Amino acid sequence: FDSLPPAHYKETMSTILVWIQQSEAKLSLPQVAVAEYEIMEQRLRELKALQSSLQEQQKGLNYLSTTVEDMSRKAPAEVSQRYRTEIEVILGRWKKLSAQLVEHCQKLEELMTKLQRFQNDTKTLKKWMAEVDVFLKEEWPALGDSEALEKQLEQC
Repeated sequence: FDSLPPAHYKETMSTILVWIQQSEAKLSLPQVAVAEYEIMEQRLRELKALQSSLQEQQKGLNYLSTTVEDMSRKAPAEVSQRYRTEIEVILGRWKKLSAQLVEHCQKLEELMTKLQRFQNDTKTLKKWMAEVDVFLKEEWPALGDSEALEKQLEQC
C-alpha cells in the first residue's frame, strides 16, 4: 500500500489534466488578424489570466512531482516507472503550454504596439492630407505678384 498514490494525488492529477486540456484548447484557437485594438487588449487579458492560472496550478504540479519521487522509492520498479512516465508526460505538456503562453503574449504585445503606431501614423497622415487639400484649394496669386508667388513656392 505504500507504493500506491494517496487519494489526493489522483484528485490533483485529474485537476491538472483537465486544466491542461482546457488551456491547450484555449491556446489552439486559430490566431486571426485583428485590426481592433480593444479586441487585442481583451485577448491579452485572457492570456494574462491564463498565465495567472498557470502559476496557481504550479503548487499541484509540484505536489505530483514530489509524490511520484516518494512513491518511486517505496514502490516496485514497474509501478514506479509507470508513475514516472505519467508525470513526465504531464511535465512535458506543462512546459510546452507555458512556453506557448509566453510566446502568444509577447507576439500579441508586439502586434498591439505596431497597430498603435500604425493608427498614430495614419492619423498624422490624414491631418497632413487635410492641410494639403486646403492649401491646394487656395486661390493662386496673380502672375505679376512675385512676392506672393515666392511665398507660395516656399509653402509648396
